[in-house]
Amino acid sequence: MRPEILKKLDRFREKALSYGVPSDEVERWLAAARPCATLSPRGDGPVVGRLGGPVLLPVGSPGLPPRTHLIASLDLAALPADAMTLRLPSDGRLLLIAGYVDDIPADAFGQAVHVPANTPVEEYPVISGHAPDDAWAHLEEALRKEGELRLTYDVSLPENESLIDAAAHPHAWQLGDAWDDVRREDRQLLTPRLQIDGYSSDPHRETDLVTASAWLAAQKTGEEPRVEDWALLVQWNGFPRAGGQVYWTITKQNAAAGRFEETSVLGFFESPG
Repeated sequence: MRPEILKKLDRFREKALSYGVPSDEVERWLAAARPCATLSPRGDGPVVGRLGGPVLLPVGSPGLPPRTHLIASLDLAALPADAMTLRLPSDGRLLLIAGYVDDIPADAFGQAVHVPANTPVEEYPVISGHAPDDAWAHLEEALRKEGELRLTYDVSLPENESLIDAAAHPHAWQLGDAWDDVRREDRQLLTPRLQIDGYSSDPHRETDLVTASAWLAAQKTGEEPRVEDWALLVQWNGFPRAGGQVYWTITKQNAAAGRFEETSVLGFFESPG
């Protein structure tokens, strides 16, 4: 692992030990660490995309679905392969699009669109349909102000209850608190942000959205869920007025093949304020 990642894990180790977690249990938790890429306007690495911006889709596309926003556009050629384990196409742009369901405030919908390099594109208008006082109605202006996304090599640890073996980790809550402390320290420098690959997270540490996507897909086919086949494509931790997180998840096979029309989009929203 890169030196900056090892330092971050050392910070977690120190905090967990200070919370009274036995050393062997801390090391078992650390063994589950996964690399990920964090993208933020406040990152210190190369530019790999931008928040918001013009909606540039292939000529003849239907455009954005109503009540959705272009959250980010990623330059896949600029994303270093060693920043994550998830394999993605090596060129083109990946557009991350999302909105939320009015009558189910904890849900989201959207899509991921891959625009291969050298594809003719045109700019499409945004069809909002939001009420003027809606928190999401202010989102595009905020996105435009933030602009470029820069890469930070990062790491993630499991924290959701569904991923934790209670027998192996009787101090799971303290471990989660220690990891929250470390992430909160970094979050002040990297907000808003997107995370590619790694573990999903939510404010209550209850639900792994990758697992949820695998179960939802299995319900549609009648097959047994294969959680190991799924990955976190992107988690967007948004602006305060947007109220929460959006998760784009996909099977590893579909990600590598560029079949982003198979992306699942889920959300977790606090009450906007």
